Amino acid sequence: MNPARNPAPGPASATEQPPLYVDFGRPTWIWRRLGTALRVDRRTALVCGVLTAAVLVLGVLTLGTGSISLTPAQVLTALTDPGSDRRARLVVMDWRLPRLLFALVCGAALAISGALFQSLTKNPLGSPDIIGFSSGSYAGASVVMLLLGTANYLAIATGSLIGGAATALVVYLLAYRHGLHPFRLIIVGIAVGAGLSSLTSMLLLSVSPQQAMLAATWAAGSLSGLGFEQLGPTIAVFLVLLICSTATVRPLTQLELGDDAAVALGVRANRARLAGTVVGVALTALVTAAVGPIAFVALAAPQIAQRLTRSSTTLRIVPAALTGALVLVAADFAAQRVELPVGVVTVCVGGAYLAWLLARQYATRR
Repeated sequence: MNPARNPAPGPASATEQPPLYVDFGRPTWIWRRLGTALRVDRRTALVCGVLTAAVLVLGVLTLGTGSISLTPAQVLTALTDPGSDRRARLVVMDWRLPRLLFALVCGAALAISGALFQSLTKNPLGSPDIIGFSSGSYAGASVVMLLLGTANYLAIATGSLIGGAATALVVYLLAYRHGLHPFRLIIVGIAVGAGLSSLTSMLLLSVSPQQAMLAATWAAGSLSGLGFEQLGPTIAVFLVLLICSTATVRPLTQLELGDDAAVALGVRANRARLAGTVVGVALTALVTAAVGPIAFVALAAPQIAQRLTRSSTTLRIVPAALTGALVLVAADFAAQRVELPVGVVTVCVGGAYLAWLLARQYATRR
């Protein structure tokens, strides 16, 4: 027995133990304070640190590149010094920073939503854009733009939220039979999403070309033309939903062990699934209302985070959120270079990822 790693029990060793120490026998850091202990997985913490650094570096690069180029030093000065060059402040603070913050918030929201649904369905294909909830949000916004004839941001956001909530309710009711089976949820969601996509196409064909072009442009998913007046409400709603999503992590993680095991641990299975569905749909509807439907971020980001952290579940909220933010910021950086909406870039990259995922799933089941 090594006394350095296994101190003798007693008051002396407890008082000599520092508030933060690394237990090299297990892959965790343990933070002790006020009689409580917080255990943090070392790999997860390191991955989060690397992702945060990558987001910051790419964010500075995004703020400094474009038709007006700025050095990283000029970008940092414009962000931190109100008395710096007015031209640099205008470019960074007024023109580019809102777009970057929208990419961060929307990427994190989509990733958390995808993590929730992939945990609910126990399937890497169980993301809101595959199940059909994104189609519901898009259909609700299309009704507002095409039938009501308004392009007001608040009205479109409200229509998107109502459409997403109504779609979730329909899918939940159709999929519920003596409990909510994950596979049934996916199949019903795909069917409902296909029906809503057909409805949206019918609406586009029934209006004038100008209205159809407006809706089609918004449907591509774009971060351009957004300012701080839209960013404030989006961040406020996202923070509320983030708190709600953290409250659903524990019961949903236990449900991954199976309903019998989760119920034995005191989890109310149907209530936990309903809560996870509501929060996931709300996150998807929030993004769709703000920037339009952005596909495949919710599908890919939780899986990337799970592989980076080597976790047994996608429900690692912080790594998933950071991965989603990094993916969307990188996609928007590429979209600005080729002058395309960010949704087009995520569809191109995400389509290839979906094909790889399907091929891998098929290969493992042979």
